[in-house]
Amino acid sequence: MYYNNKTFRAVSNSGNGETSAETIFHYKQVGNVLMAEYSGGRIVAGHLLGLVDEAGQLDFRYHQINTDGQLMTGQCQSVPEQLPNGKIRLHETWQWTSGDQSSGTSVVDEV
Repeated sequence: MYYNNKTFRAVSNSGNGETSAETIFHYKQVGNVLMAEYSGGRIVAGHLLGLVDEAGQLDFRYHQINTDGQLMTGQCQSVPEQLPNGKIRLHETWQWTSGDQSSGTSVVDEV
């Protein structure tokens, strides 16, 4: 999997998460380093930084500012799925490293 210049949209999330269908992620990849900027819905601005392994799985950390003016941080592991239309779906398991430290799952699809 190669994520450079791909755009993703959140399609589902646990209730304790902040991303939604209005959240758009713009991915960049250099070698095995993944970066993204994202915003939309409850997210004013966010960034992620992580690594891509040989199977295309992602291990990243994120920070974001929500519409309540809070700075939130977390970690996430994502497993890719190749959809029949050739697009990528990411199945994510995440945990807040700020706030209540709770965890959840989400799905993001390439648009």
